[in-house]
Amino acid sequence: MLKQNVTRRSVCGLIAAVIVCASGVDAQQASHWPSFRGIRGAGVADGDPLPANWNVPQGTGVLWKMPLSGLGHSSPVVWGTRVCVTTAKSGKADAGLRLGLYGDIASVADDTVHTWWLTCLDTVSGKVLFETKMHEGKPAVKRHTKSTHANSTLATDGVHLVAMLGSEGLHAFDMNGKPLWKTDLGVLDSGYYLAPAAQWEFGSSPVIHDGKVVVQVDVQQNSFLAAFDVTTGAERWRTARADVPTWSTPTIHEVAGRTQVLVNGWRHMGAYDFETGQEIWNLKSAGGDIPVPTPVTGHGLVYLTSAHGRGAPVFAVRETATGDVTLSGDATSNEHIAWSHPRDGAYMMSPVLYRGLLYVSKNNGVFAVFDALTGERVYQQRLGDGTTGFTASLVAGDGKVYFSSEDGDVFVVQAGRDFKLLATNPLGDYAMATPAIAGGTMFFRTGSAVIAVR
Repeated sequence: MLKQNVTRRSVCGLIAAVIVCASGVDAQQASHWPSFRGIRGAGVADGDPLPANWNVPQGTGVLWKMPLSGLGHSSPVVWGTRVCVTTAKSGKADAGLRLGLYGDIASVADDTVHTWWLTCLDTVSGKVLFETKMHEGKPAVKRHTKSTHANSTLATDGVHLVAMLGSEGLHAFDMNGKPLWKTDLGVLDSGYYLAPAAQWEFGSSPVIHDGKVVVQVDVQQNSFLAAFDVTTGAERWRTARADVPTWSTPTIHEVAGRTQVLVNGWRHMGAYDFETGQEIWNLKSAGGDIPVPTPVTGHGLVYLTSAHGRGAPVFAVRETATGDVTLSGDATSNEHIAWSHPRDGAYMMSPVLYRGLLYVSKNNGVFAVFDALTGERVYQQRLGDGTTGFTASLVAGDGKVYFSSEDGDVFVVQAGRDFKLLATNPLGDYAMATPAIAGGTMFFRTGSAVIAVR
């Protein structure tokens, strides 16, 4: 195990959320990254210094590296001293991935028995705290050549760990890996709607808020949004959605005392009431028919993007929107949409809103930076050589924005209105999962390991 440049965690990173650190940042913000892209799906963790330079093959800046077997694109989640991931292990000797920039819609032919694992590590040492087998059996649907059977990121509230395994069910565990409940949601096929035989597995992650687990299930037939009791698994509400399969994770957002569930989509981007599942507003996109990016919020706006098919839109919707807010004709704004761009959207990567700027990256490494309030394109830049794929979503903190390539190079860009590349840091393996940030440490999940750098 690699243990170079080990430093002790700050008091802020270790103490419970009731304490406020000297920096003024709530310790919950500093020591927890509870679901896909952290708190409220924002992908932002400020309050601690974050690394700009490291080199995993050389051991520079590495706190620890723990090998991980099996396949999984689920991101790490962090609660206090636990960092947890999910993995699916195939019975096939060669169950690898095909990475890079390509448009093949094929599925992987692997009908062997798989095992799904929940693994939690110590954030300081990387030591395995426990491994729990969540499910065993032949997958109900196939996966894409660039996908796995463990795509969805865990969600935790510090008491429960909830794993969405798609057709293999919604599972809940305590923080030591003890099974608590399981809900069977049936076969969930979120493959390509234009070619139903091309199965791609499931990708949306659960979120936990105020005692409920919310899941977005956009599949070939009978799509829905639902909330379950986090303690018992009992269904609290379910709202049908008339949308094609998507891979986006919902975002929780409060507006004037009312909690909303924000979702991406093609036929139905929008917001729902968290307590009842009732629709609040909806938007039909002019493009982006396989939505993946998670909604992000700030400045009284909801930012949504997608980029597959005819268009690649970016929308900034006012958080007070109600009803049908779809744009008419060639309009780029209306009463409820502050601004939009029809061709600057992202296909795979969720954007990040940081210090007044919205960073939106395409999966070929070209990213654009917009003024979050006006929609002005501040600059556009390419990372990599144009042949490298990018899938992991953007994260930011400490004045830096992090872009992870599939090849395992992490580009560190200085936040601001002028482009400045601070460093390009190798992880030593492919990287499809979005990193997590907590307590001044960055946690990367590569094809073969979980790595902590600080």
